[in-house]
Amino acid sequence: MAAKKTDKVASAKTASKADDFRTKSADELSEQIAKLKKEQFNLRFQKANGQLEKTNRIREVRRDIARIETILAEQRRKAV
Repeated sequence: MAAKKTDKVASAKTASKADDFRTKSADELSEQIAKLKKEQFNLRFQKANGQLEKTNRIREVRRDIARIETILAEQRRKAV
């Protein structure tokens, strides 16, 4: 079965995000994780209060955090 056009677009966006993250230093990535975790906390709070409009943002933030943590782990392995 052929991949949907939206799947191709989504994977291209994901790849470009990962490439952007790979160009940053470990300190910048750590700062980015801290910002994303704050945003994640605020999104969960908004969801609990029924104020969250973009529910997909929770998923995006969670995946960005995982993506950055993976890149940091790759950098640590490469440094050893």
